[in-house]
Amino acid sequence: MDPVIIVGAGPVGLALALSLAAQGVPSVVLDEGAGPEEPRPVRTVVLRPDVASFVAGLGCEAVRDEGTRWVAWRSMRRGRLVRRVPFGPGEAGGPSPTHVPQHALVRGLRAALSASGLVRLVTHSRLDRLEQDARGVSAHTSGPGATWWRGSYVVGCDGARSTVRKLLDIRFAGRTAVERQAVAALRTELPWPHEALLHRLPPWRAGGDEVTARPLPGGVWRLEWLLPPRAELVTPDALVGRVRDTLGGWCGGTPAYDLLDTGVHTVHHRLARRWRVRRAFLAGDAAHLLGALGTQALEEGLRDARNLAWKLARAWHHGPGEALLDSYEAERRAAVAARLRASDQSLPVLRGGAGLRAWVPGTTRSHDALVTEGHLGRGPLGAPPGYPLSPLAPEPAESHIAVGTPSGSPVADVRVTAPDGSAVALRDRLGRGRLLVVLVAPGTAVWDRRHWLTAGVMPRLNAAVAALPLNAELLVAEDYPGAPAHAVLLVRPDGHLVAAFNGVHPAELYAAAEAAGGGAGRGERGAGGGGGGVGGDGGGAGAGAGEGAGGSGGAGGSAEVGEAVGRTADVN
Repeated sequence: MDPVIIVGAGPVGLALALSLAAQGVPSVVLDEGAGPEEPRPVRTVVLRPDVASFVAGLGCEAVRDEGTRWVAWRSMRRGRLVRRVPFGPGEAGGPSPTHVPQHALVRGLRAALSASGLVRLVTHSRLDRLEQDARGVSAHTSGPGATWWRGSYVVGCDGARSTVRKLLDIRFAGRTAVERQAVAALRTELPWPHEALLHRLPPWRAGGDEVTARPLPGGVWRLEWLLPPRAELVTPDALVGRVRDTLGGWCGGTPAYDLLDTGVHTVHHRLARRWRVRRAFLAGDAAHLLGALGTQALEEGLRDARNLAWKLARAWHHGPGEALLDSYEAERRAAVAARLRASDQSLPVLRGGAGLRAWVPGTTRSHDALVTEGHLGRGPLGAPPGYPLSPLAPEPAESHIAVGTPSGSPVADVRVTAPDGSAVALRDRLGRGRLLVVLVAPGTAVWDRRHWLTAGVMPRLNAAVAALPLNAELLVAEDYPGAPAHAVLLVRPDGHLVAAFNGVHPAELYAAAEAAGGGAGRGERGAGGGGGGVGGDGGGAGAGAGEGAGGSGGAGGSAEVGEAVGRTADVN
């Protein structure tokens, strides 16, 4: 079968290619440029733990070697500390996000790409024609080696001015210049080593109404100033003045610093009307633009890649399942639309002077908390999205129970026992195109594995997993948030919870797995062979149930772009 054609060699396109390769799917990545761009220290990305784990699992060592994990997040207002959120095991902030230079991320992804063996990266290849038929796509590129490329599918990861989107005649509605920031990368010492900072209404005010500081490796900091809504020319002298005023305000005098890079970043909010046209898809900035109030556009693009990869891999190995492929747009477009809608509703409150204070007394702290939550990756502005209304959600059944993770949301990263008997993080088993079935069996850690492999419900559960319509792997966990002993969790290949069960229910488990695969038939198997239990030799341990609920960022059905981003303007 023909490879998948990926247009664009940025982080999203490279991550998609690597994710497909991990599931046995070859791809051709068409790069309009000559290779990696020149490093820009001011271009960085903050990766929440779920996305950082996804990228690291692709073999990108830059997340570990060239990223910084923050010790804490500070929120300041005027001259005082409003809130400090520490990161780490058992801390209020939970696992720390990772802050990494974008050029280091791209370099790490390219290095992993060269070792994959299933990805062909072609430079100097500008797409100018795209044709589709019942069996695949044909893409023509101009350049020194102008030619036609044949593929099974094509994915446009080619940025805000996407050629793929234009060739598919998809509108890109939204708003221009929602926010503007002046940005500087510099090497210096600040009073809060390894802590990120949001300072609203700093007392010196020469630097603007809001400034953030995020640490990077090697004593480098990325500083960002919110600019007034009306156009303001940011001259080099003016930006240096902002740097000196800000450092002086924080340090009681301007410390020595080495200015590495500067820039002005303009945030647009746009959402493509369609993300799929037959065998063509959009991902990343080609599908959406966002970034106000601490949201991370690139992070959402990487979530696009993770969501689409396992669905394309299944279609590539077993033939197109329209419901499964359609679910990419239904889930991801709605999730991004919800993020944009939350930003659009919050901006007038946070940037419009009195705002909410005109209606509700004493809401200054609420304002600070709302902005902070966006930067911390929480709440409607920042929490990892769930897909509660996904078309892949199974029909409710009596055996379904609630656990600490709502159905459709990303699972907690608990320790599990893998098929080889090793204890690993649950997220380490994702990204291989397989469903995961997790049995919550307290006490197994203190038992000899040879005994519990054939005890209790394990033989029956092992048989049920082997019979599922998609390839699946059985894992055992000591505990899971909100789940009682002997719960059984079904997890999608991208780490979202399908359903939790109050025991071993083969028929209901099969129905949920079938729904997660878009209605896969009983005779189909996922890429990579049949299901296997812990140890691979049959075996068992406890029995299952679980409880809880809660929620995070929305997704599910479609949402009109007007609701998400306000007044519209089209980019062709």
